[in-house]
Amino acid sequence: MDFDVIVLGAGAAGMMCAAVAGRRGRRVLLVEHAVPLGEKIRISGGGRCNFTNLHSRPEAFLSRNPDFCRSALARYTPRDFIALIERHGIRYHEKTLGQLFCDGSAVQIIAMLRSECDAAGVHWAMPVKVERVARHEGGDAPGFEVATTQGSFRSRAMVVATGGLSIPKIGATPLGYRIAEQFGLPVVAPKPALVPLTAPPEWLAQFGKLSGASFDTTASCAEAPRGSEWPSFREAALITHRGLSGPAILQVSSYWQLAGGRGPVALDLLPGRDSGAWLAAHRRDPQGLGALLAEFLPRRFAQSFAEAHGWTQPLAQLSNAVLETVARTLNGWRIQPSGTLGYARAEVTLGGVDTDALSQQTLEARGVPGLYFIGEVVDVTGWLGGYNFQWAWSSGHAAGMAA
Repeated sequence: MDFDVIVLGAGAAGMMCAAVAGRRGRRVLLVEHAVPLGEKIRISGGGRCNFTNLHSRPEAFLSRNPDFCRSALARYTPRDFIALIERHGIRYHEKTLGQLFCDGSAVQIIAMLRSECDAAGVHWAMPVKVERVARHEGGDAPGFEVATTQGSFRSRAMVVATGGLSIPKIGATPLGYRIAEQFGLPVVAPKPALVPLTAPPEWLAQFGKLSGASFDTTASCAEAPRGSEWPSFREAALITHRGLSGPAILQVSSYWQLAGGRGPVALDLLPGRDSGAWLAAHRRDPQGLGALLAEFLPRRFAQSFAEAHGWTQPLAQLSNAVLETVARTLNGWRIQPSGTLGYARAEVTLGGVDTDALSQQTLEARGVPGLYFIGEVVDVTGWLGGYNFQWAWSSGHAAGMAA
C-alpha cells in the first residue's frame, strides 16, 4: 500500500480529517483538484470565515435522518474548534446569533489547516484530477486504488470529502455522488440550499423596482408538511431584481427546497409585534397604511406594499373586516417563489449521500469497509451562520479518528 488513508478533497472537512488521521500515525495522502487551496473557506463570511456557531446542535441541521449528525457534533464541538484556532493565535469575534468570525481574514483558517496537515505528515497531491477509483482486493490488505493525472495511488481506506454542487465557479463537481453510486450507496437528490429565491413576474412588477430594500422579518415556510415542525428565522430580508434574498430568506430556502419547492413562504413584516393591536392603536389615524408602516419598513417598500393590496385609504376609512385582513397579512405575508437562483448562488447543497448507508459514529459506508463520506457530500445541511463549517470539522474529525 502507498498510504493508509487517501482523502479526496482538501476543503474544510478533508483537511480536518487528514490532519486528525495523520496525528494518529496514519500515512495520509490528501488529493485536491482545485487551486488555490480552500477557496470556499476564503470567500466565506465576506472573507472573514464564519467558522462555527456557538449554538450548533442537531436541530440546526436538515437531513432525512435528523439524528444522524448528533454523534459527530457531540464528539467535536464548537469549543474544540475554538481551542484549535486559539492555539494558532487566530483572533475572532461573535457577530450575532452565535456566529463566530475571524477578526482578520479567512486565509488564517486555511493556513491553520494546512499547518495542521503538514505537522501531521500529510502528503499532498495538488492539483490533480481524479480519473477513476476502484476497490482493490488483491494481497493481504484490500483497499482502494485512485487513478489521477499524477499517477495511481493505493490505500487501505478512502475518505470522500469532495463537497456538493454549490458555487461551481470555484470547482464544485458531482464526483462524490458518483463514487457513492459506484459503490452502491444511495444518494438523496441534491438541491441548492441557503439560496436566494426568485419571484414570479407579477410580484416583480410590483416590488422588483425596490431592489436593494432590506427589512427585519421573521420568515418561515407557510405550509410545512404534515407532522413536521419547521423553524422560523428572524433576520433581514432583501428585495432583489429577481426576487428575495438576505439571511432570513436563505435560511427558509432550505426548508422550501425540502418541501419540494412547493407552497409559499411567509414573512412577518412586524416581527415581535401584534399587528392587530398596532392597527387598533392607529384606528383613527388620518394617515394611510403605507405612511404608518414606514416607521418599521423602508418607506418605498411600505408604500408599495399598501398599494399592491389596495390599502391606500387612511386607516380611519377602512372597515374592521379589512383591518383584520391587514393584520393577518402583516404578520404573515405569503409569497409564492417561482424557484431559486441555483447552485451558482447557493451557499451549500441540500441532500447527498444517504445517511442510512453510513455509520453515525465513524461516517464509514455500511457494507464497504474503509470507505468514508464527510462534509457537504453527505445528506446533512446546516443553517446559515457557521453550522455547515461545524459539520465539516465534526464529520472530518469523526472519520479521521476511525480511518
